[in-house]
Amino acid sequence: MAVVKKVSKKVKVSVDDVIKYQIMTYCFFNKIQITNSDLNCLTELAKNSGIELTKFCELATTKDIYKSAQSARNAITKVTKKNLVIKNGVNKKTISISDDLKLQTDGTIFLDFKILGYDSQKI
Repeated sequence: MAVVKKVSKKVKVSVDDVIKYQIMTYCFFNKIQITNSDLNCLTELAKNSGIELTKFCELATTKDIYKSAQSARNAITKVTKKNLVIKNGVNKKTISISDDLKLQTDGTIFLDFKILGYDSQKI
């Protein structure tokens, strides 16, 4: 019979940290590599979903995520290619986090992940 070692951790964190954790978990299990700046950008976008692209680029610059609006725009293009962000519209494009991430961003959020790591040779 296989022995399972259970690890339980309880942590109280800010909503921003919960959003970041959800994004990191999604990217980890889908083998998507992102930088810390991308993570901060996606977190800010999750809180401002459906925002106009130019306004978001300016916001990302004022929040010191990127040094310029063009850097923010380049980063949005990069994460869009990784299917993390959706662009809508023609002239005034709006951007939002992809529904595939299934992020929870409002109110008090309780995450309950149950992950089993197993050694296939021992089971």
